[in-house]
Amino acid sequence: MRADPGHWEGDLSFGRKKTAMGILVERHCRYVLLLKLPNGYGAESIRKAMTERMPTLPAPLRRSVTWDQGKEMAQHVEFTVDTGVQIYFCDPKSPWQRGSNENTNGLLRQYVPNSADLSQCSQRELDAVARSLNTRPRPTLDWMTPSKAFADAVALTA
Repeated sequence: MRADPGHWEGDLSFGRKKTAMGILVERHCRYVLLLKLPNGYGAESIRKAMTERMPTLPAPLRRSVTWDQGKEMAQHVEFTVDTGVQIYFCDPKSPWQRGSNENTNGLLRQYVPNSADLSQCSQRELDAVARSLNTRPRPTLDWMTPSKAFADAVALTA
């Protein structure tokens, strides 16, 4: 059984030249949001990118984010104060606690290779990659797309 809608998993995906993008994956429907990090991947940059993006989601679909133990989440308290979204941390060296994100990272590499300079990717380009991932049918969703599953979750919370 899948998680209730509104719980996300987050991570960073790295490219060359020490560039990165943020990844948020909704656990229930595997819906993906990619975050441009124009000022690097420090705690402030991550907090700002997530704080801008999370309020664009319907309130019932922004309950929590689970992240690993990285220092990039040092401003998690400020993020929670700004958005009302609680941050949870995985146990150290336990990537299976963010299984949806780990799977998405593998799919993402089909679109954005490790060799990409992510500083050259615009938010529009990242949104196009996310759109492609979100319209790709998934076996775990009985071959429904994440976009359709997300729309169904939105309808259920309305």
